[in-house]
Amino acid sequence: MSKPLVSVVVIGRNEGQRLAACLQSVKSTNNFGGELELIYVDSDSKDGSPELAERLGAKVLRVKPQRPSAALGRNAGWRASTGSYLLFLDGDTLLHPDFIDAALRAINSPEIAVVWGHRRETYPEHSWYNRALDLDWIYPAGVSEFCGGDALMRRDVLEQVGGFSEDLIAGEEPELCQRIRAQGKIILHIDQPMTRHDLAMTRFKAYWKRALRAGHAYAEVSQRMKATAFPLWVNDCRRNALHTTVLLMLLVGASALSLISHDLWPYLGLLLSYAFLILRSAYKARWKSSSPVTLLLYGLHSHFQQIPIACGQVSYWYHRFKNQQQGLIEYK
Repeated sequence: MSKPLVSVVVIGRNEGQRLAACLQSVKSTNNFGGELELIYVDSDSKDGSPELAERLGAKVLRVKPQRPSAALGRNAGWRASTGSYLLFLDGDTLLHPDFIDAALRAINSPEIAVVWGHRRETYPEHSWYNRALDLDWIYPAGVSEFCGGDALMRRDVLEQVGGFSEDLIAGEEPELCQRIRAQGKIILHIDQPMTRHDLAMTRFKAYWKRALRAGHAYAEVSQRMKATAFPLWVNDCRRNALHTTVLLMLLVGASALSLISHDLWPYLGLLLSYAFLILRSAYKARWKSSSPVTLLLYGLHSHFQQIPIACGQVSYWYHRFKNQQQGLIEYK
């Protein structure tokens, strides 16, 4: 067998049948002019995922770290691979059959190191959370600052920068992209369907923990990158702190006025203020969806998520002050 052109590295933990669907989607990809290598990296699953992947023809690697992370699994996968290009996927995604071909066509210059496309939710109708968070995946096509967990990368560039940072429990892809950009390389987002994602979010607790993890990633990655040429998320951390302060101060102010006036009218003003912010965000996101209900949910999400994100930032600083490592924050 000739050397593969593309090695697909899938990471997962207890994904069950979603993993089977993911691996089948990779095997069903359309011809892209080369051989494909399929690798599955399992993070100590208890549901038989490694055996399932082996039956489906994937090369299986098992990692059992004390502090699991997506970065560790991805590094194990690409370092065991042989392809000139690496396509990284999460085990709860479905690969579009034409993406590899489109990505290889787009990565037609040595300056382009990473290519990614559109990730969307498979079942946005299954919950309000899925419906709102589906719009979070939508970015305009063109040169971008970073990619997510699904992306095609040049092997030589990964080797040059040393791969993913395994001490990060979240935000490892954006952090990697800044080190790649520091080498004068380009992260390119193409207008092409890439993956369908199964968020499977039906509970508020999962929604909160997901945003909490994002806050931790913002804080940790911004501290790591603040003195570099690409200080990713430094301003985002400040905006989140300001945004959360404004939201909470509006609530505190309305409560204080209500106590002083012995009336509930300040809460009406509070609701109107929040409604204005939600409608404003929904209007600004109108290019992402034509559904008014979806846009309203997204507007609500855009503001409410700031609170758990801020809590995630505080948690990062608390653990740093205590000289402790934050464990993996799982929301599924």
